[in-house]
Amino acid sequence: MLSDAELLGMMADLESDRAERKSSLSDRDKIRQAICAFANDLPGHDRPGVVFVGVHDSGTCAHLSITDDLLLTLADMRSDGNILPFPIMTVQKRELHGCDVAVLEVQPSYNPPVRYNGRTWIRVGPRRATATAEEERRLSERRRWRDLPYDQQPMPPATIADLDLDLFRRDYLPAAVAPEVLEENRRGTEDQLAALRFLTPAGQPNVAALLVFGKDPIRWIPAAYIQFLRLDGMEITDPIRDQKELNGPLTQVLRQLDELLGLNISTSSDVQSGSLEVRSPDYPLVALQQLSRNAVLHRSYESTNAPVRIYWFDDRVEIYNPGGLYGQVNQQNFGRPGITDYRNPLLAEAMKVLGYVQRFGMGIPLARKQLAGNGNPPPEFQFEVTGVLATVRRRP
Repeated sequence: MLSDAELLGMMADLESDRAERKSSLSDRDKIRQAICAFANDLPGHDRPGVVFVGVHDSGTCAHLSITDDLLLTLADMRSDGNILPFPIMTVQKRELHGCDVAVLEVQPSYNPPVRYNGRTWIRVGPRRATATAEEERRLSERRRWRDLPYDQQPMPPATIADLDLDLFRRDYLPAAVAPEVLEENRRGTEDQLAALRFLTPAGQPNVAALLVFGKDPIRWIPAAYIQFLRLDGMEITDPIRDQKELNGPLTQVLRQLDELLGLNISTSSDVQSGSLEVRSPDYPLVALQQLSRNAVLHRSYESTNAPVRIYWFDDRVEIYNPGGLYGQVNQQNFGRPGITDYRNPLLAEAMKVLGYVQRFGMGIPLARKQLAGNGNPPPEFQFEVTGVLATVRRRP
């Protein structure tokens, strides 16, 4: 944490490339751009950058009321899914020479380039700018691979030939990078994969690349599939009505899963007064989607060969995630809106880019809301060291 003396010096230095001043929250885009630029740390200071909110461009006090709501709004910019990968930052209220200021302290990323809505922002002296292709290459080479999560570790001896490049160019790239940036850069596919952190500097695919674009993901990651069982009864020993193994690149697996969930939901009709027909599913599709996608996203791909399991009984659906709680998430705060952490941050980014995650930290709350609205009991969670079991009861 920077001292008051350091902050005062940065606040007054109008030429600094480590400080940006905002008099209010009126332009939140520019605040996010500044966070992104400081996380990229193109000059290589290896020191935090600071966004001062409540300070004029001249460095003088704007006399802004620094409320808890304002601080919460700033803190939410870290994990609302607009800045990827997630920046490391702190937000606090500080009094500097009698001026109340919100201070966002942004640490240099271990995993650049960091993007805001598909654009890589950097600091060039006292101003912000979008990175050129050469500047993005410099950022990519700065990654600290040994410190990265498992989904960003290289997967020897896989090569770029093991990736479905058409899938990457057709579905992922246009959603991940702004169209005008693609038009300006005109870089090759390998450089594009590297810029989006799916290749190491040596050109080797990582785990996330094989999960998202791999021609045969389970060849490299044996646990990369979903096991689905539809049982004719309420016990695991009852006859199996249907079974599937869903595997392939991420979009294929999640698309198959959505279709399978929809096919197994039953809908009943009730004719009420006035001949109004009300159709009620035994499970709300969105709730099952959210819980299943949550399992795919947060599971461990490193320490187990077990798949995500979805067992559909006559009275309930059980969704098993082979990965225990991770990071700041514990049994007490699990499922609380905005409380989340990522065992697989690049996979989380990919699911956000592809539209399978709308807002981080909201999957469990959304599932609870959908179940309550449909008349189902709330979901039940059983926590183990090696996994989490979610149980959804059928609507009475």
